[in-house]
Amino acid sequence: MRSKTIIPIIVISVIAILLSSFTIGRQIFLGRQPDIVSFSTIHFAGYLFFLLMPVELLFIYYLIEDFNIPILLVAALATAMVAQIIDYVIGYLVSNKVINKVIGEKKYKNTKKYIDKYGDLAVFVFNTLPLSSSILSLVAGMLRYRFRNFVIYSFVGLLIKYSAIVLLFS
Repeated sequence: MRSKTIIPIIVISVIAILLSSFTIGRQIFLGRQPDIVSFSTIHFAGYLFFLLMPVELLFIYYLIEDFNIPILLVAALATAMVAQIIDYVIGYLVSNKVINKVIGEKKYKNTKKYIDKYGDLAVFVFNTLPLSSSILSLVAGMLRYRFRNFVIYSFVGLLIKYSAIVLLFS
């Protein structure tokens, strides 16, 4: 790997580690149960295209800790949607050259292929499954994909995913 690729990966990893450490890690160290603020902070960050994190595992962790399910579900949906809308707007506003450097041309082309071919179904499936829906959101913005459809299919996909997780783990 070239240093141009390694440095951003290291910086993003450090940000993710610090974010986790200063929220959930700090609460666990102090012997307190993690709260909705720490969940929302990490969950939101995990849906930003440059901080890909397995946020579904975070959701499961909070379920296992007997956190209030309706509050957790609303927080997960709200933070995921806000982050994905930010990803969409960034994609809409930023040039392809900049995005290709951040996520890579190959990921961009693969995601573009799914959006071009499957449209609404791609947005729905990427949000229903633990796939990189944040990168899809970014590319959807770049492609000027219809915003209303993006929001509707993203929300429905996320609602199904998190509802299924609740049913499986609570």
